[in-house]
Amino acid sequence: MSAEQVSGLCEQLVKAVTVIMDPASTQRYRLEALKFCEEFKEKCPICVPCGLKLAEKTQTAIVRHFGLQILEHVVKYRWNNMPRLEKVYLKNNVMGLISSGTQSILEEESHIKDVLSRIVVEMIKREWPQHWPDMLKELDTLSKQGETQTELVMFILLRLAEDVVTFQTLPTQRRRDIQQTLTQNMEKIFSFLLTALQQNVNKYRLMKTDLAQEPKAQANCRVGIAALNTLAGYIDWVALSHITADNCKLLEMLCLLLNEPELQVGAAECLLIAVSRKGKLEDRRPLMVLFGDVAMHCILSAAQTADGEGLVEKHYVFLKRLCQVLCALGSQLCALLGSDCNVETPANFGKYLESFLAFTTHPSQFLRSSTQITWGALFRHEVLSRDPLLLAVVPKYLRASMTNLVKVGFPSKADSPSCEYSRFDFDSDEDFNAFFNSFRAQQGEVMRMACRLDPLTGFQMAGEWLKYQLTAPVDTGPTNSKTGEGLCSIFSPSFVQWDAMTFFSESVISQMFRTMDKDEIPVNDGINLLQLVLNFETKDPLILSCVLTNVSALFPFVTYRPEYLPQVLSKLFASVTFEVVEESKCVVSVQAPRTRAVKNVRRHACSSIIKMCRDYPQLVLPNFEMLYNHVKQLLSNELLLTQMEKCALMEALVLISNQFKDYERQKAFLEELMAPVAGLWLSPEMQRVLSDPEAFISYVGADNKIADPVVEDPSGLNRSRISFCVYTILGVVKRARWPAATEEAKAGGFFLGYLPSGTPMYRNPCTEQVLKLFDNLLALIRTHNNLYMPEMVARLGDTFAKALDMLEVEKNAILGLPQPLLELYDSPVYKTVLERMQGFFCTLYDNCFHILGNAGPSMQQDFYTVEGLATQLLSSAFNNLNNIPDYRLRPMLRVFVKPLVLSCPAEYYETLVCPMLGPLFTYLHMRLSQKWQVINQRSMLCEDDAADDNPESQEMLEEQLVRLLTREVMDLATVCCVSKKGVEQNTTAAVDGDDDEAMATEVTPPANAELTELGKCLMKQEDVCTAVLITAYTSLSWKDTLSCQRTTTQLCWPLLKQVLPGNLLPDAVSWFFTSVLKGLQVHGQHDGCMAALVHLAFQIYEALRPRYGELKAVMEQIPDIQLESLEQFDSKLLNPTLQKVADKRRKDHFKRLISGCIGKPIGEQFRKEVHIRNLPSLFKKVKPSLETDVLENEDGEGFNVLFEP
Repeated sequence: MSAEQVSGLCEQLVKAVTVIMDPASTQRYRLEALKFCEEFKEKCPICVPCGLKLAEKTQTAIVRHFGLQILEHVVKYRWNNMPRLEKVYLKNNVMGLISSGTQSILEEESHIKDVLSRIVVEMIKREWPQHWPDMLKELDTLSKQGETQTELVMFILLRLAEDVVTFQTLPTQRRRDIQQTLTQNMEKIFSFLLTALQQNVNKYRLMKTDLAQEPKAQANCRVGIAALNTLAGYIDWVALSHITADNCKLLEMLCLLLNEPELQVGAAECLLIAVSRKGKLEDRRPLMVLFGDVAMHCILSAAQTADGEGLVEKHYVFLKRLCQVLCALGSQLCALLGSDCNVETPANFGKYLESFLAFTTHPSQFLRSSTQITWGALFRHEVLSRDPLLLAVVPKYLRASMTNLVKVGFPSKADSPSCEYSRFDFDSDEDFNAFFNSFRAQQGEVMRMACRLDPLTGFQMAGEWLKYQLTAPVDTGPTNSKTGEGLCSIFSPSFVQWDAMTFFSESVISQMFRTMDKDEIPVNDGINLLQLVLNFETKDPLILSCVLTNVSALFPFVTYRPEYLPQVLSKLFASVTFEVVEESKCVVSVQAPRTRAVKNVRRHACSSIIKMCRDYPQLVLPNFEMLYNHVKQLLSNELLLTQMEKCALMEALVLISNQFKDYERQKAFLEELMAPVAGLWLSPEMQRVLSDPEAFISYVGADNKIADPVVEDPSGLNRSRISFCVYTILGVVKRARWPAATEEAKAGGFFLGYLPSGTPMYRNPCTEQVLKLFDNLLALIRTHNNLYMPEMVARLGDTFAKALDMLEVEKNAILGLPQPLLELYDSPVYKTVLERMQGFFCTLYDNCFHILGNAGPSMQQDFYTVEGLATQLLSSAFNNLNNIPDYRLRPMLRVFVKPLVLSCPAEYYETLVCPMLGPLFTYLHMRLSQKWQVINQRSMLCEDDAADDNPESQEMLEEQLVRLLTREVMDLATVCCVSKKGVEQNTTAAVDGDDDEAMATEVTPPANAELTELGKCLMKQEDVCTAVLITAYTSLSWKDTLSCQRTTTQLCWPLLKQVLPGNLLPDAVSWFFTSVLKGLQVHGQHDGCMAALVHLAFQIYEALRPRYGELKAVMEQIPDIQLESLEQFDSKLLNPTLQKVADKRRKDHFKRLISGCIGKPIGEQFRKEVHIRNLPSLFKKVKPSLETDVLENEDGEGFNVLFEP
């Protein structure tokens, strides 16, 4: 190898690198240059001298970086085949580069420093400590040369810790060797880091004010920053004793550095990692030194300085770190106080609370939210929650919450100091909105905890704030609402205040009733507030909605003073018919659709009435007649309420009628209540409409062509009549019940006796009414399903061609797209008659299936024994499924099939459930297989895809729907077949156990996941059994990780175990096993799926290999399988006399065997493998003396030191 050769090659390489990096190069030229460089790295025998020549200081930074990359490539991929002398030559030259081959610390490019440190770390990973025992000494010697070298040594130590401990990117034995040696030398390493930090900081402080010395000061500062970064890489995992050594010298230094602007962020980072450490409580006890005077003073003064300098990104980042430090300190205090560690409440606890409160009242919404979890821990703590200092902070915390609940700080606005901070933290208003909603919910939790400690104060504050809002003038702000002139939008200052106050009062009042004794409750104050709220009048829908919430929050006071109930009812009923424009009650046909805000008020009032009747039925019962008359009056005008509102009021009545506790009286009432529905539903015209798709389309007006689709809607009334009937049937089925207490049920005439299984049987007073309407309901469902037949879709009018499509809202929800904020409240609910039609079909479809899903639990044996029920359901609900789109099939499975199956007693499995589920599962398997086939073909053909009429978003939507449908089907199969008992026990064990166990990706299905009675019943029927098994195992290779993981862990093994005793065909067994391996090929890149699938494959192989030699043939086809290893595994498995190896070892062996078919993420599929050889073991097991000599002679050469000092 001559110097000319090297120079010549280097010249070519410099040219190539210049071409690659030159923006003006052509694509072809650049690719050729790239190919030349890559081939050189792979094949050239003189890489090392060329790399060293290119890395010389005289070259440009780009060329030097490439030279160093060559050296890194050599170490990573060629090291194992290099002769010893070449390794020594390379190592000495690299150390020489650190010593004198780089520019000074302030001039050198960071990417050069980075790659240089990487090369050293790659050598360390291969040779230390066995062949390079003096590595640490060499680094120490280098660091004595000056700041430039010290910084590089820091980079090396940090990179080493990251690779070995954090990312663990090397083989287990090497990792263990290096980590143990690091741990043994940790005292030296820490001493080196601390000394470097202290010396450089001291020099920096001395020189930073002297302008002449500025470069020197900057160099020291750089080393200080590097030392802090490196410490951060070690503090996380070293023994706590190193962090707390020398009277916590490290923590003291870090606290003092908090007031050094250039170093404060790094110091706060280290402090945060130290204070967040877990481990034995006894070891963590020294961390309490941070509550001492010096530390507290440093933290608080640093926070005040950073905050005082206005909003600068660097200072804001630092403030966030400090806030996290205080949070972590609070968590440590909560863990240590009250344990056996003899920790007292710190003397500075009051100071700590004050400073923590300062973060809670900071303008930044992000900082405010960061403190909430710690406040919760403090308020919950059994010792601290009794501390007078904490109790004194509760009112201050609640006062701060009153401000923090106000939704301001949108990044696009400028109406609050928070906005400026939000622009740093959030990309958009939607982003901020999502954050704020979860922050508010979290605050609600913490406020309730605070009110447990001081319920009255919270209630008094809520009262003051409520009174203030009731008298404050309305300020609508600059954004005008589309609901009407002079009304609030969701951004109006008045609404924002009302909204926050309402949330506050709701949280604190509910907690007061839970916490205080009955006699201590301030009833008079509560009733006074209630009266003020009831007397308050507003025409603003958003404010009225808040008023209604306050009525509900104060309602428990009425249990002390029932005479106020009529007033409450009047207020709620007045809101049920709330309109912004009075006239619209008369002129319905031309009425503009109500906005979401108005609709919400009306819905809110209905829900409040239902909630009141559900939670306080005994209180409302004496006023039943008044309530009934109110409702009758409202129902008498067909146009006054929407169908949903009518039904909500009827539901409220049904809930109260459950309190009659008299079967005949309640039945008579329900008959009277449902008479109008029965009259309409059973009329000859309705029967004709419900049973004939063409008549139905015409009746609801979907075959019309409409000139003005916003105003004109001639068939609106017909649709609302159908909706009214369906809503009412649903409401009655959902709400009518027998008394919960068996004695009361017997006395009231609801009790019928016991089933053979010992389950009591009751009769529901609504059964007779509902079953009367049942045939027409099934006819409607059949008709609705038939609307999707191509010839029926063709009959839809021009305006309504897309009437059966999904609503935009549904699409956005499936694609995970956020809704624009303002539109939610201000836009009309349906803008055009087409959207109203879509909404009608969607709601109607869902509600029909809700009725069927609720019928079982509601009417029990009376429903399950309806003659020919299975056949009737098959011919209606499951009619024309081929044409039903996925988005309609999903809710059907979820709201009808699943509840029906779950509530059905075992007595009716044979007559009802099996005849229904058999054909259903067979059909679902066929449908899903076809859908996934299309998706897989599409992903293979996506390069040639040029269809414009089917844009990507449509494909994404279809694909996502197939995924969701798959999950629904697999969930249904799991619910039917597997008892969840085992699964729940298993998860709780994992969560209650050690943190690490809960996080482990070793997913093992619960051993006791048994089949349910229904599962056994289904598996006895060959067609069902085949359909369920094939669906479960085929689904493992469909591209949906969630479905794969659930099916693998919960369903596959219990199903297969059930059919094992029978004679399975060898082909079937091979197919099951192959399906799991195919699943691994698709999902192997996801740890959770991979662990579950490996476990399943292992279970199948262990259980079935002794009976079926075919499984071995499958194994032999796995790419790169080690056949000897397979023989070894098999012989152990098939020889029962051999002592069984531990389960984990057998499983690991099996996993290695099948590793050839475990899929890898795309980023790793074409990555060149790095092979790091194990070195002779550092820690030999002591063998009997006879063998010692032999071992020493054998391994003696291995211990030759490769790199002598």
